Amino acid sequence: MTEPDAPQPPSFEEAARRVLAYLREAVPLALWSVTRVENGRQTYLYLEQDSGYDLLPRDGGAWEDGFCVHMAAGTGPAVAPDVRAVPVYAAAPCTRELSIGSYAGAAVLEPDGSLFGTICGFDPQVRADDPAFLALQPLLQLLSRLLSMVLAASRAQDVAARGAADARAAAELDALTGVVNRRGWDRIVADEAARFAELADPTGVMVVDLDDLARINDEQGHEAGDAYLRTAGETLRAAFGPGDVVARLGGDAFGVLLRGCTRDQGKQRVSRLYAQLEAAGVAGSIGCASVHPLRGILAAAAEAAAAMSAAKRVRAAARTARSSAVPTPRKERPPAPSAPLPVPSPRIGGALRAPAA
Repeated sequence: MTEPDAPQPPSFEEAARRVLAYLREAVPLALWSVTRVENGRQTYLYLEQDSGYDLLPRDGGAWEDGFCVHMAAGTGPAVAPDVRAVPVYAAAPCTRELSIGSYAGAAVLEPDGSLFGTICGFDPQVRADDPAFLALQPLLQLLSRLLSMVLAASRAQDVAARGAADARAAAELDALTGVVNRRGWDRIVADEAARFAELADPTGVMVVDLDDLARINDEQGHEAGDAYLRTAGETLRAAFGPGDVVARLGGDAFGVLLRGCTRDQGKQRVSRLYAQLEAAGVAGSIGCASVHPLRGILAAAAEAAAAMSAAKRVRAAARTARSSAVPTPRKERPPAPSAPLPVPSPRIGGALRAPAA
């Protein structure tokens, strides 16, 4: 007799929605949300709201402008029945943008203890006389620990799922460069888009376009062009870690999916990749964009391609300027003949002798 399969733990999205539904019943506020903090932004990943704020999933603002940044740092209370009585909350920019009378929040942590996001709720009304609100902190701490545990399980599942995806990608390689081909890229990006929709992890997309392939093909032949592409592929594979995905998108264009990469880290990687390509004798133009919670991965890929095209124009203009600045060698005039030296008069016995007539 076979044993029944063990029940699967809920996804983070499912657990978050259950937590918010419970909070809305237990302590009805105008808005309850599970938020994500990444790239200096706090995003309302999932939310339950009645009315008044008109916020939508994936809306958000600067992390430094809200209440949760102070709550997570311990410089503001987890439960504030009157935000005007808390100086850091009263001075927060979000107080001017939204009519908030009361606030409650708790941190949701990654398995390594770093901040993933928060559970937070707020309401236009001051809740100083609401016993359920005043007693909210232990419940929020319990629910935030629950979500942190579900997040840890979700991270473990992601590792397994990405391992399986990378194994499939090994059968979808570009024969010339050894990186993932376009079909594998499209499938991996679709998988990553679904994962991003659930957790909004920092993600970047990079597009690299080789500058000299057409010239090499024309001047040196296609075998030299193929060697140039192979060198580019080897350089890109060496430049990125096992969690990133490098693919040939077609022709002389490559794409890189940067998992767990913030906006600032993406800028650093662009600078580093320019140096690595140059060291390998490969010229390329690079564009990079961070995935925004409201727009998604495909929009980031389009932004990266536009940034690459802009970089290519700048590099082409710089090459043109350098070539036009090379001075034309001037032809030197031959030196003018010098005047003949005077011929001294012959001497005989030390005395001057008159020249012959």
